[in-house]
Amino acid sequence: MKKENIFLIPDEIASVAKTLENKGFEAYLVGGCVRDLLIGKKPTDWDITTNAKPEEIIASFPKTFYENDYGTVGVVNEETGEESLKVVEITPYRLEAKYSNNRHPDSVTFSKNLEGDLKRRDFTVNAIALKIETGSKGHYKGHLVDPYKGHDDIIQKILKTVGDALERLEEDALRVLRGVRLACQLGFTINITTKEAIKKATPLLKNISKERIRDEFSRILMTNSPLDGLTLSQELGVLPFVLPIIEKGIGVEQNQAHSYDVWEHTLRTVQHAADKKWPLEIRLAALFHDSAKPETRRKSAETGEWTFYGHEVVGARVAAKSLAELRYPKKTIDKVVKLVRWHMFFSDTEQISLSAVRRLVARVGKEDIWDLMNLRICDRIGTGRPKENPYRLRKYKSMIEEVMRDPLSVGMLKIDGTKVIEVTKIPPSPKIGYILHALLEEVLEKPELNIAEYLEKRAPELAILGDKELEKLGVEAKEKKELEEEKNIKEIREKYWVE
Repeated sequence: MKKENIFLIPDEIASVAKTLENKGFEAYLVGGCVRDLLIGKKPTDWDITTNAKPEEIIASFPKTFYENDYGTVGVVNEETGEESLKVVEITPYRLEAKYSNNRHPDSVTFSKNLEGDLKRRDFTVNAIALKIETGSKGHYKGHLVDPYKGHDDIIQKILKTVGDALERLEEDALRVLRGVRLACQLGFTINITTKEAIKKATPLLKNISKERIRDEFSRILMTNSPLDGLTLSQELGVLPFVLPIIEKGIGVEQNQAHSYDVWEHTLRTVQHAADKKWPLEIRLAALFHDSAKPETRRKSAETGEWTFYGHEVVGARVAAKSLAELRYPKKTIDKVVKLVRWHMFFSDTEQISLSAVRRLVARVGKEDIWDLMNLRICDRIGTGRPKENPYRLRKYKSMIEEVMRDPLSVGMLKIDGTKVIEVTKIPPSPKIGYILHALLEEVLEKPELNIAEYLEKRAPELAILGDKELEKLGVEAKEKKELEEEKNIKEIREKYWVE
């Protein structure tokens, strides 16, 4: 192992391992963290395995918790600020009995043998243990226990199971999805034997809870290469057991605006969301945005072109049903459905008004409107068009910002008419409006004056003025407001390089 990769091991992890060793136990890093260290990545979580039993682990540390059937003890480290180090999981070596439900072992037996523990693991790249030997503070060296040649597989970028492939996948059928995820996450190739076993074991996904399938599928979408993950899922026959509706787009030709069929377009749309590091909701919306095209496709008698009228409406229903079946949270479903439903918004800025844009913002919500714009960008790139942000879309964005900005009016003041009546002792009359507009004129000149204490003090001073003088101040405020409005709109349009 490269020395610089060992240096990625934090003091907190080495300290936990050293504590166990000082108590007379063995302690090894194991699983994904060792794999990531060998690849040269900083692990996001750390797992230690030991020949100590759970009660012996608990007795070795001041603060722990133990809330599972598999012997895993969480060691709490309150002194670190790094989230991944606040809890370090330690699991005894263990042997597992038969998996009769394709989900969990029927029983777990703690062991004193590390090799036996590594034998039960899923893939060779995850069946490597690293013994940490402490040198000076902050520097660690170590050696590998690698009976299944996982390090060689990492070097060759090969993903394969430990031992008999079909047997390993049948133990926990979720491993078929995990294999797809690891392959696209790491950029590895699944070897032929494991691929064939995945094809055979995939039907066992029916025995896995929807929640576990959802979580693993979401991890595939959140990799940097969801296009590869979705392609591999379809190739291995996994996708029909997760989201069968999506692969119905294979071979479904589109109109001349598209370079690809629905399937390829969908893959590229999702991939662009990943390239942009956009969140799960946008990636799911990208996955479902054209899911109803196969169902709604018709050929125009006039042009001979394929049409997909209403596919966004039907697609929203498809997304709602599919995501609910996978037990996604309601908040996630609601947002994805909304994005799919409105992704075909009319964006010809030569033909739409600000009021039309305002209606779209009201339907989608201020909190989601920019994600809808991002989905449109993904959709464009997915068609094979080179420009993700053409003039028309930039103009539309400027119109959104224009309708969403806070209006310049007396409503922005930290005082209202009721309070002016109270502090000036003037009965309701047009003069109250004059005072408010006079106050607005001052605030537009000096925004820092928009505080209740100042305005409540200033209002009685203005009340002394005559109506004509106050009305004049109001007119000046209106003129200044119009100038500020024009300035703001100009700045918005310059921001998007539009006129």
